[in-house]
Amino acid sequence: MKIKTFEFNPLGVNTYVLSDETKECVVIDAACFYADEKELLLHYILDNDLVVKQLINTHLHFDHLFGVNMLVSHFGVTFASHRDDEFLLENIPDQLQLFGFPRTNVDYKPIIGHYLQEGDQIAFGNQLLKVFHVPGHSPGSVVFYHEAEGVLISGDVLFRSGVGRTDLAGGDYETLVTGIQKKLFAMPAETKVYPGHGPTTTIGQEKKYNPFVGVM
Repeated sequence: MKIKTFEFNPLGVNTYVLSDETKECVVIDAACFYADEKELLLHYILDNDLVVKQLINTHLHFDHLFGVNMLVSHFGVTFASHRDDEFLLENIPDQLQLFGFPRTNVDYKPIIGHYLQEGDQIAFGNQLLKVFHVPGHSPGSVVFYHEAEGVLISGDVLFRSGVGRTDLAGGDYETLVTGIQKKLFAMPAETKVYPGHGPTTTIGQEKKYNPFVGVM
């Protein structure tokens, strides 16, 4: 499986395109904000003859959503996320203003065509991702685990030496830490973690050294 990483928008969100030899792919957290970012993502998909099978998000904070409607329109795919984050879509303009983004007439609010939940499996090509619900950063935060290749797309749940902030709407620190320790830290130590912001890490690294949730 190939993992292509893009870092988009002023908040440095990691967007991931996962694909394999079949040319089928999934796009996770399409966060491209500027026109050149949207063009970069679109051209990567088109230039590699990829077929977008799934458009999925780890959660619904505004900075992870900017490119969703563009991809839905261009490729005719439905968008999937967890139901518990849907309320976050009601105040995207307020969130933009709070974080200093320019006012715009663009409607970034996506329509959720399918709800993700714990235990779902997302198939594309010869690949399979398993969905884990890990709330705390947001009520509907999920992570995507590719067990066969030891890969975890963690969104804003787990970072290198950090965890997602819990002071936003619906956040809860204890819930987040418990979910990480019980679900993510049960994965093999060599599991490579691709977070929503910042560099990659491993489960083993975070169990040993993460000051927020390390247990070893």
